[in-house]
Amino acid sequence: MTVKLSLQNVRKTFRSRHADEAFVALDDVTLDVEDGEFMVVVGPSGCGKTTLLDLLAGLTRPTGGQILLDGKPVAGPSLDRGVVFQQYALFPWLTAQGNVEFGLEAKGAPSAERRETARRFLGLVGLAGFESHHPHELSGGMKQRVAIARSLAYDPEVLLMDEPFAALDAQTRETLQCELLRIWRVSGKTIVFITHGIDEAVFLGQRVAVMSSRPGRVERVIDIPPEFKAGEDIRAHPEFGRLRHEIWRLLHEDGERAREDERDARRLAVAA
Repeated sequence: MTVKLSLQNVRKTFRSRHADEAFVALDDVTLDVEDGEFMVVVGPSGCGKTTLLDLLAGLTRPTGGQILLDGKPVAGPSLDRGVVFQQYALFPWLTAQGNVEFGLEAKGAPSAERRETARRFLGLVGLAGFESHHPHELSGGMKQRVAIARSLAYDPEVLLMDEPFAALDAQTRETLQCELLRIWRVSGKTIVFITHGIDEAVFLGQRVAVMSSRPGRVERVIDIPPEFKAGEDIRAHPEFGRLRHEIWRLLHEDGERAREDERDARRLAVAA
């Protein structure tokens, strides 16, 4: 397989007005994502998952290391990467059709092509017939479908998703997880999906990169067996439980280490 995205010893620090030293969000993150792969990144809150996605999107630059797309450095935002955020980020004054057409217009597509493409992708995400609806007329799950359609419509090389289903109810979330897998299989896109949900990670990912507590590092990459993904109700499969527990154990052990390090730091501070 061809490597699509490559993170090589990526480090990200932020300056703080309240501390002498820089805040380290990510440290020595190394990860390759193959062309057409569904990669899920899972980790505890505050481990730098969203910072990592911002770097992949080119919204910010790494302090150290490099990020390559098709072997070329990521230097900033570009239409070769589509981003779906947790909050839908739709334009409230535009219809579903208009929101999907927006990226196509930025890409310079003719009007007739924009209309046809937007309708096709709204159909792909199950929203045929809702083209003329504004965001306030749509449910949360439908808004997120529009956001996914908008990102797919201008044909990015990679789709980056930052906990896109976190704000949805459990039933809608599971429905959209199934829809996303269907869309991924149809489109063949490379997807990097950020989540803090272990079940979601195992259900969606071909591989799951488990991140450590701050500073965020890739602790381990878990392979999800392809034959396991072919099952209809994979959440009931014994292998689902085993994989879920393996990821939970990694996160739990890392959390214990982080808490012990924090206790050691407090003891040293008191002794000083």
